[in-house]
Parts: sequence; structure tokens; C-alpha cells
Amino acid sequence: MRYFIIAGEQSGDLHGSNLISELLLADKSAEILCWGGDLMESAGATLLVHYRKLAFMGFVAVIKNLSSIYKNISLCKKQITEYKPDVVIFIDYPGFNLRIAEFAKKRGYKTFYYISPKLWAWNEGRVEKIKKYIDRMFIIFPFEVDFYKKHGVTVEYQGNPLIDETEKRISLFPAKSNMNISLGIEEKPVIALLAGSRRHEIELVLPEMMKTIPYFPGYQFVLAGVKNIPDELYFKIIGNAPVKLIKEKTYEILYTAEAALVTSGTATLEAALHGTPQVVCYKGDFFSMLIAWMVIKVKYISLVNLIMESEVVKELVQYDLTENALLTELRAILPGGAKREKLLSDYEILKSKLGSAGASGRIAREMVAELKR
Repeated sequence: MRYFIIAGEQSGDLHGSNLISELLLADKSAEILCWGGDLMESAGATLLVHYRKLAFMGFVAVIKNLSSIYKNISLCKKQITEYKPDVVIFIDYPGFNLRIAEFAKKRGYKTFYYISPKLWAWNEGRVEKIKKYIDRMFIIFPFEVDFYKKHGVTVEYQGNPLIDETEKRISLFPAKSNMNISLGIEEKPVIALLAGSRRHEIELVLPEMMKTIPYFPGYQFVLAGVKNIPDELYFKIIGNAPVKLIKEKTYEILYTAEAALVTSGTATLEAALHGTPQVVCYKGDFFSMLIAWMVIKVKYISLVNLIMESEVVKELVQYDLTENALLTELRAILPGGAKREKLLSDYEILKSKLGSAGASGRIAREMVAELKR
């Protein structure tokens, strides 16, 4: 069967790559075209457009790039029409994907959504588009079952694919005592900096994170960089500060770190699955945050807290992201800190809520079975 898969950002590329690997196992005749990233291409799909051309985040950034966005939508529609897939699979990225879903459904293509848009956080009205244009919704968070049930959409939670990815990667790592050597860093305890995968996030959040450096001379600060961000941007912000930039080694850095400062997103859940205590840090441009405050309906911004339905990890957002607050919260989660043991205990509860490994395989097999019905 023919599959056309669309992911618009780094986390979607990761989830998409695992899904592609499992689809190729479940359907030996599978042909897969995708919009995504290097991971999806490496998994066996033919990459048509890289997510670097799509990752516009924040209301201001979207407005500035409307022309590019509309060109991409037209190109995607053209490619689907030419390819004539058996199914179009959408991975998160709702602003783009729901437009393509409407197009695909109206032209008779089967439509699956994998990794639900965060409709439970804002723009809940988009559920009507899901009901109208999506044949099957495949979710990865347990709380989404009740959300969709409330709107008359039946979904089944089959696990979270990040569990698979974390377990697979950790099984290949050297002993924890040797990870610093493997990374080429000092034999000092590590505080990890995960400043996001988008330029504007890094420019706003990383300088705030770095204010903590002088207060922890016994630690080394390691910045988990991503390859779609040029080194020049990182070094412009880092300057002469004692920060080690290592790209595309986020899991290895989390594995060895005593604690992490993490920009909200998938990385918050990745840190939790590694058992790395964290403080969540987020800052946006003024207008984007103003609009967000008006429309966002959830109490928390981190996946850890949303899944646990309580404040397990501290969230420092916008004006709360201050030097004093960061120092207080970071000290509390480092070894000997007042919050560390409780946080690690809560992580174990989180893992039990997420369930067993194997989600990507279960979902891929269900997709193939659905197409054969």
C-alpha cells in the first residue's frame, strides 16, 4: 500500500520515523512518501520536503511567513494528487495538517491522524474538523481518551512511542560512569540545557538559563543542540560562558545529567523518562504570549504535568522565568535538594500511567489492519 505521511517539526520526525519502521514491518509492500526529517528518511521513507521549511512557531512568525506556508500547502496537495496514496497520515502540526486533511478527505483519500494536535490546550473547536475529515485518530497520551470522548470521538490509548525510543537508545549506551568520556566532556557532574529546536525559542530562553551558570561551579553545563540550528546562533548566545555545545545527543546528555533546564515540549517527557529532574522554562515574544494567555485553556504547559494532572515539575513561564526563580528551583532538584526524591518518585508513577513499550508497533499494525478492512 501507498502511504503519504506529514510531520512538520523535530518531534514529529522522531515519532514518524518509528511509525515508518513499524509500517514497513507490518506491510511488506509499503511505499512511503513523507514530509518530515532525516529520521523519517533514514527509517525508509522518501523525503519530499524537510520540516526545516515548515517549522514556523508563534503567531508573529506564522504571519511573517504566510506566503511560504500557502506555497507549501499547494505543493503538498499537488504531490498527494500525483501519488494517489491509500492513506494520508498526519502527525501533529495542526495548522498545516488540518488544511491538507480537508483536501484529502474531500478527494476520497483515507485519512489517519497520529499524535493528536493539542486541541485540549487551545482551539478546541478544531475537534469538529477532526470529526469531519479524519477517519481514525491515534493518540499517545492517556488523558486524550476522555477529551475526545467528550466530543463524541472514540479513541483508544495504546501507549506512548517515546517509551520505545528511550528504552531502545538507553540499551545502546555505555555505563553511566563512562558517558562523560563518550561525550568528550569533563568528569564533572552535568546540568543539561535543552533550549528547544526553534530559533526564536533558543534566542529567548537560553540566555535566561545561562544566568544560573556562575552559581554552580561544581557542575559543567552541557547544551543539547539540534542540527537544524546553525552553530553561529548558539555561539552568539553562549559567548565566553563555560557551556559545552553538543549536537544531536540529547538522550545521551539527559542520561548523564544530574538535572536539566528544559524548554516546554516533547523534551519535558523525554527528561522524565530518563529519570532526569528538570525545571521547565519557557518564554515567547510579547504578542504571541499575549494571545496564548487569552486562548490556552490548560493549567500546565509541560507534558509531565498534563499527564500527571498536577505540578510534578516546576514551570517557569514568561515573567516567572527569572534568575532567582531558576536558582531556587534548580538547587531544589540537584542531589541533596528538597524536591529531588519526590520528583523521582513521581516520575515512576508517570511511567506506570504511560504503560508498556511497543506503542509504535501496535499502532502501525492497527493502521494496516484498518486499511485492509
